[in-house]
Order: sequence, then structure tokens, then C-alpha cells
Amino acid sequence: MPEPAIIPRPAHAIFPPGVLPPAESAQVTAPPAITGLLAEVLPGVGGSFQLIEDAELGPEGYRLRIDGSGVEALATTETGLRWAVSTLRQLAHPDGLPYAEITDVPRLPWRGALLDVARWCHPIEFVREFVDLLALHKLNTLHLHLTDDQGWRFEVHKYPRLTEVGAYRTESNSGHARDGKFDGTPHGGFYAQEQLRDLVAYAERRGVRIMPEIDLPGHMQAAISAYPWLGNDPERQLPVRTAWGISKHVLNTDDATLAFARDVLDEVVAVFPFEYVHLGGDEVPLDEWTASEAAQKRVANEGLGGTAELLGWWIKEMGDHLAGHGRKIAAWDELVEAAPPKDTLIFAWRGAERVSAALEAGHEVVAVPQEFVYLDHYETQSPDEPLAIGGHTPLDRVYGFEPVPTGAAGRVLGTQGMLWSEYTPTPSLVQFRAFPRLAAVAEVAWSADRDLSDFHQRLDAHLVRLEQRTITVNRLGLPH
Repeated sequence: MPEPAIIPRPAHAIFPPGVLPPAESAQVTAPPAITGLLAEVLPGVGGSFQLIEDAELGPEGYRLRIDGSGVEALATTETGLRWAVSTLRQLAHPDGLPYAEITDVPRLPWRGALLDVARWCHPIEFVREFVDLLALHKLNTLHLHLTDDQGWRFEVHKYPRLTEVGAYRTESNSGHARDGKFDGTPHGGFYAQEQLRDLVAYAERRGVRIMPEIDLPGHMQAAISAYPWLGNDPERQLPVRTAWGISKHVLNTDDATLAFARDVLDEVVAVFPFEYVHLGGDEVPLDEWTASEAAQKRVANEGLGGTAELLGWWIKEMGDHLAGHGRKIAAWDELVEAAPPKDTLIFAWRGAERVSAALEAGHEVVAVPQEFVYLDHYETQSPDEPLAIGGHTPLDRVYGFEPVPTGAAGRVLGTQGMLWSEYTPTPSLVQFRAFPRLAAVAEVAWSADRDLSDFHQRLDAHLVRLEQRTITVNRLGLPH
């Protein structure tokens, strides 16, 4: 049996000689949720999975022992037992399970990936598989980017035209957006609320929570195309945007538009139980608000210091509404200077310095600087690598990322791999961009003790494991 290769690297692991052979009938002693998970992901594997009191393990740690007497996993929560199952999935081999003694505790509580399904509506079956891959890597959060200028993917019963109209565009960029060429091929689709509820339940069984993102008040052209009265020129019928990039068309500041957004969020929180809802707030051009008498009147009536403060006002209005549902808000780092509610969780993306800026403004942070964890960038400089948006973010740079500045322990909750989808129109291209770099993100977030050469040794066996699942991985930058 090959040397065990676990990613992310456990806090402590030894592998005594010996193999526990497969059993003809596996006996499982575990909480019902864990018994069900084992039946889904490791049929035929049995053992004892027990909840204990152990302050050292915290809410997500676990102890795992495999020897001649069987498998024993201990944790303080079912979440910890789920991560023990994830480790077993990586250790499983046709010959059995290698003997092991593992104690493992995550470094950071927020470990995840963003998946953009707004630019390309990826099949719900693929999204489920992606969730399963997150769980395999002990990544506990899927950030699901559901809406943008180029498509609206979340079914809203009160506003059916959001998906009847806003979910479909006439064509998409062909080649890079800067070339200004188009493919002439319509694209669209959306997820019914029932599909998303099933996805939430599937993810919960694996220890993954899903944070929905409804990006506002910018990145809203698809919604404005469905309901022109949401825009700053209600007489104008806009199309769903066909080009990548940033639309200058943003939501207006009317009471009716605020009510629309609240109605949408009411349906979002009914589907997604996670405590955070991401409201976007990024890349909001001020042109339309500057030219709008109604927007300028809103600035005056709300006592704002200028047009730019409408962004923070918009987010605060929605944050107040979500607070009534017991939810918190997340937003991109543009909000740091826009005076959002202090409990806004800031996703610092425009550079590592934005992590410090958000911390200095008093916010908790998820550190996602584009130079380290934007996995839609090129991984290698090989001419064989498919078209990407730009940038160059090699595997070793991702692995070397330090998300927590000195003195910020406990205030930087974690990090995510970011998979924006303008240039990943197919699931296989999403996988190609994700792996191996998402494995590095997982280790950055989970493992307090990291070693690059050791990671590379484990990675090769891990990528074989993924390829056996028919996952497409990028080997262009790896030794042959």
C-alpha cells in the first residue's frame, strides 16, 4: 500500500505498519447523521464514531485511530466526526485502511471556495460534486455567487421575470473580453428553490455551509433587464449583459427598489439557513447616480456626504432588513470606506493590504486577495494553458499565502479559493482552474504547520485520487 497522503496536512499523524482489511459487513456505531454519511461516501467502512468532551479538539477537531481492532473516531461535535470521515475517504484503498493515529484541529474556522454560477450556469449536479470536493478537502464553506450582470440564477417566486428574462443572454464573449468578439450562442439557466434546498441539505450532511451572494446595488443589469423600473432610466429596456466586465447600470435609490431587494432577500434566507448573506457591493460605478435627480435627492434626504455614500446606505438598508431575520451580512472590501454596519464581514479581495484596511476599520475579515487566491488567473505560463482572465498565480504562491497579519489572530476568520467563471464555461474547466491550487488553499486554511516540499510529495498521490474520480486537474506546472 502506498504511503498515506492526506491533504490538508493533519496536525499530528503517524502510520504504524499494518493494514485493516475490508470487512464483508461493516458495523457502525455513530450518531445517525454520521452513519448516513458513511453509507453515502464510504459504504463498507465501519467503526466507532463517538462524541466526547475534549477542549483540545475545539468544534471541528477529531482523533482517528485505525488498527487491528478497527476504526475509532472521536470528536466534540458531529462536524469533527465529518472531518474524520473526510480523512478516511483519503486513506481508503482497495486493500483496506492503513493503520494510523491522527489528531487534527483546523487552524482557521472559515475555509472555503467561491463558485461563480452567474456568468455560466453550471449544472446543479456539478455544483453538488463541487460541494463534495470541498468536504473531501475539509473546506467548510461554499460561497455561491448567484447573480450578476450576465445572468440571474436564483428563482424568486415574487418576481418571476428575474429568471424568465434575467437568466438568459443572447451571446457571450468569444475569446478574451478585450477582443470584443462574441459567439452568437444564447446561454442561460437558473436553479429552482427546491434544487437549492436539496443542495443545502446535501452540503450540510458533509459539513459544508452555503453562503449565497446577491450582488447589489451594482452588477445588477440582469435584474434591470427583467424589471426596467429598477434602473435609473426606467424607460430604457436593457438586455442581459453579454460582455464580461462591469456594467455602469446600477439599481436606483427608489423606495420600490429597496422593497424589491428586501423581497428577494426574504426568499433567499428561506432557502439558505447560513448566518451570513453576501450582498456584494463591489464595482459600483457612480455615473447614473451622479446624473439622477432622484438619487441626489436621496443623498440630501439621508444626510449623506455625497454620491459615493449611497453604496454604504444601500448595504446598511439591506443589512438592517437581514438583521430582522437574524442574519449577518458579508460584503466586498469596497465597503470598508462606505461606513457599513460594524458587524459586516469584509471579503478583502483587491490586495493583501485590503485585509489590514478592513481590520483597521473594525471589521472581521475573510482574506481573499486576488494575487494569492484568485484561481481564475493563469496557474502557469505554459502556452498550453487555456484562456484565463489574466494574472499569474502559481501553485507555490498560493501555498505560501499567509492570510492572518501579525496581531490579527481571531479577527481574520479564514480564506477561500475564488473561482470566477467568465473563462470557465464548462465544469471541467472549473476543475482545471481549481486543482491543484484549491488543495493548497485547503492546507493554508487548515494546517498550522506547513511544508512546501512535503505538500508536493503528498500532492501527486492526491491528484491521482482526484483523477480516479474523473476530476480534471492542471498538471502543466507539475513535474512529469
